Amino acid sequence: MKKLLLLGALTLIGWLSPTLAAPATKADTPLAGHYYLKNAREVGSELLLKPDGSFEWGMSYGAVDQYAEGKWQRQHGKVMLQTAAPDKEPDFRVFRDEELRIRKQAEPGTWLAIVGMPGVGPMPGVEVTFESKAGKTATAVTDRNGDASVEMPAGDTWARAGLRRESSKAPLQWFSIPAGRAIAHLTAFAVDDIAYLRPQPFKTMQLLVKDGTLVVDDGSGRMVYERQ
Repeated sequence: MKKLLLLGALTLIGWLSPTLAAPATKADTPLAGHYYLKNAREVGSELLLKPDGSFEWGMSYGAVDQYAEGKWQRQHGKVMLQTAAPDKEPDFRVFRDEELRIRKQAEPGTWLAIVGMPGVGPMPGVEVTFESKAGKTATAVTDRNGDASVEMPAGDTWARAGLRRESSKAPLQWFSIPAGRAIAHLTAFAVDDIAYLRPQPFKTMQLLVKDGTLVVDDGSGRMVYERQ
C-alpha cells in the first residue's frame, strides 16, 4: 500500500506521482490532481485528489507528521474530504527475535504486551487478552505507546494472547507465547499495515474552490493548496 513519506518541515516526497492533464479553462478544469500548501512557513503539506474519488493528505510541521486518506467529492463550490479507517481487520504476528529490541521490563506481578510495527512505531487501541496455562484470562487495551499490561498471579505461566482492535467484533487472533518471553512476562506483536499505527488527524475537511486553488474552509484563508 502506498503511503505518504514526509521529509523535513517544507518538503514532502514519495508516493505522489499522478499524471496531470493538459491545461483547461477554469470552467471545465477537473479538480483531481496533486496540490501543495503554499506560502506556509515551517509547514509542509500536500493533497492528492484521485480521479476515482479517493484522496491522500499529509502534513509535516516540526517533529509532527500526519497522514490521512479517504474519499472526496465536490459539493456547491467546495471539496469535501471524508477520512476512512482501514476497511479490513489488521493481521498480527509475534515479533521475531531480531526485532525484539525492547529495553523496558514488565513490572513485578504484571504481564506486558507491546503492539506496533518494528522500527516504525506503536499501535494504540488494540484489545489484548492474556491467558495463563491454568486458564485464567485478563484483558487490557494498548495505550498510545502500544503497551497493554495486566496483573496476574506470580505462580501462573503466560500461555497465549489474543488480539483484535478495540470494540471490534472480529474473532481474537491467538498466539502462543515463546517460553523465554513467558518467563520475562513481556512480548511484542507486529501489525501488518502502517495505517493502523495512528488515528486519522481529522474526520472531515472542507476546502473552497477558488481561482484554481483549494482553500481550507476555516474562516482564516491561510491554508491554500495550489495545484502542482
